[in-house]
Amino acid sequence: MTNSQHLHTADIVCSDGVPMTKAERAVIMLHGRGGTAEDILSLAKFFQQHDVGAQRTAFLAPQATDNTWYPYSFLAPIASNEPGFSSGLGVIQTLSEAAMRAGIAPENQYFLGFSQGACLMLEFTLRHAQRYGGIYAFSGGMIGPDDDGTPRDYEGNFAGTPVFMGCSDRDPHIPKERFLETASLLERLGANVTAQLYPNIPHTIVQEEITIAQQLFNINPLKA
Repeated sequence: MTNSQHLHTADIVCSDGVPMTKAERAVIMLHGRGGTAEDILSLAKFFQQHDVGAQRTAFLAPQATDNTWYPYSFLAPIASNEPGFSSGLGVIQTLSEAAMRAGIAPENQYFLGFSQGACLMLEFTLRHAQRYGGIYAFSGGMIGPDDDGTPRDYEGNFAGTPVFMGCSDRDPHIPKERFLETASLLERLGANVTAQLYPNIPHTIVQEEITIAQQLFNINPLKA
């Protein structure tokens, strides 16, 4: 496996909704391991159906090289998941900055991810804590092991950003303890967190998770 296999760029992005230059808010969506940008972008329709500002929202889904953001478990030492880990964070940063250049402030930016994409998205927002429109993590947690001195000195304040985290209580990839630890950290950094563990469900997204994310998406709908 060469390093270039897990270098990512923001050059391949699937989109839905309105062009970012005409949008008033943006949703950055990250697929899971083995998934595609098209897969995760299919969730856009659930937000568009119930969003009063649907015609003013850009949905952006970048594609990971070889469908994988980083090669090993999110609990592995961070160095072992380079350069995919850092270049994946860079893709999110690039899209967020592009949204800002288009006039979409951070408080109108939303971040959504599933599984590996949720882990990467959570790590990005923890490292750049500020007021966002919303954060939706389906089966994810902050990245890195607990026993190698992984730094957790995150700074910033989410200032009430609505966050939803959902996961199986027996997820084969996301330990319940890491899920709860991440939710607690988000709260300590000022996020308004809704965290839900679902009994005995597989590693997937269930309708109730989508419904809660829809509701949080519309807490502060754009003014007409």
